[in-house]
Amino acid sequence: MFKPAHELVLEAKKSVRECSPDQLHALLTVPNTLLIDVREADEYRQGHIAGAVNIPRGVLEFRLSGEPSLQDVARPIIVYCKTSGRAALSVVAMHSMGFSNVTSVAGGFDAWVAGNHPVAKPRDIAFE
Repeated sequence: MFKPAHELVLEAKKSVRECSPDQLHALLTVPNTLLIDVREADEYRQGHIAGAVNIPRGVLEFRLSGEPSLQDVARPIIVYCKTSGRAALSVVAMHSMGFSNVTSVAGGFDAWVAGNHPVAKPRDIAFE
């Protein structure tokens, strides 16, 4: 039986811990917390939460598997995407990999922006 992506996200959200954008500030003060933006690279370049590492959803499991520095399964990790669907699916995948302290940002980057929180953007390259 076919199950559309929206249903997969709804199922994932039942088992995922979420925080609000306002709560994110406090969570980021916890030492060694990793903030992962699972949006595509072009989305990340248009603006992201300061300190976020961009690991697109499509390569998340491979990057985590390939980088020993990312394999501390007890480390506090916060994941976000545009609206929280990809983040919820990412958290479920990370739980399957053994990560135990992963939180998704409710509403994602859109909720962050709507709450008037700061947005970081990479500097443009000057060719002069």
